[in-house]
Amino acid sequence: MEPGDEQCPGGVCPPSRSAGGRHRRSLAIVLGLTSAVAIVEIAGALWTGSLALLADAAHMLTDVGAVGLALFAIWFAERPAGPQKTFGYYRAEILAALANALVLFLVAGFIFYEAYGRLQAPPRIDTVPMVAVAAVGLVANVAGMWLLRRGAEESLNIQGAFLEMLADALSSLGVVAGGLLMLASGFFLIDPILSVLIGVLILPRTWGLLNRALNVLLEGTPAHINVAEVRATMLRAPGVSDVHDLHVWTITSGFEAMSGHVVVSGPVDRDLLLENLRRLLRDRFGIDHLTIQVEEQALRERHIVE
Repeated sequence: MEPGDEQCPGGVCPPSRSAGGRHRRSLAIVLGLTSAVAIVEIAGALWTGSLALLADAAHMLTDVGAVGLALFAIWFAERPAGPQKTFGYYRAEILAALANALVLFLVAGFIFYEAYGRLQAPPRIDTVPMVAVAAVGLVANVAGMWLLRRGAEESLNIQGAFLEMLADALSSLGVVAGGLLMLASGFFLIDPILSVLIGVLILPRTWGLLNRALNVLLEGTPAHINVAEVRATMLRAPGVSDVHDLHVWTITSGFEAMSGHVVVSGPVDRDLLLENLRRLLRDRFGIDHLTIQVEEQALRERHIVE
């Protein structure tokens, strides 16, 4: 057992709160804000007969679902670890991020579908109240993005909710701009053209989120960590002659884990060596959860020969 493992049930020491959990309050505020605005936009769509505003309300409802899912995933992820789930439920946050990415793809598909229909038959709508209600939605989305901006840098789950807000902010902006242009020109094809542009802007960000979530689920190396650099850093520790069977992966956003074998060439204080390695890897790469097996050079060579 390594130093400090006796303080953690089952030898597992995850952080006290996930990256997403540190921003729970911001998520709760955004959930209340987006829920209220979604209701306003639905009422505005029924009042004005605007399909664009109704689509924007649907996008806002996806924000409600994404933020609600993020809060649920954070609550679920912070359930205590046990013998059957030694890392607890931290991966629930990554599953929520994956679900958010899939929802964003569906939203983009909905935008393209609606745009196609409007290109065939551009709707006639009451543009003044449509612009006013869409502007309220735009302000709400910008406020939500501002609240989530820091959490989006730390958590894939919150990043998914942030991208949902961004997608809807672009949609609201398109509705406002389209409404003003239609009010001035009466050219109703502006609406589907803007919808297509919005969908095109959503897809690259969604693809990036999906790739990052899948990389975590497939236990790929975190994008910000170079395994060769990790190995080189470990080799710099006094007494270390070789490092092999090195693996680095992500449990959830902001919680990286590493396992590996360290070969020593002579007598060494193993407790001191492990402490040095922990400090080096924590300070250089932010890796807190380590599983390191120390091997003697002679035994390693004998094992290879056999």
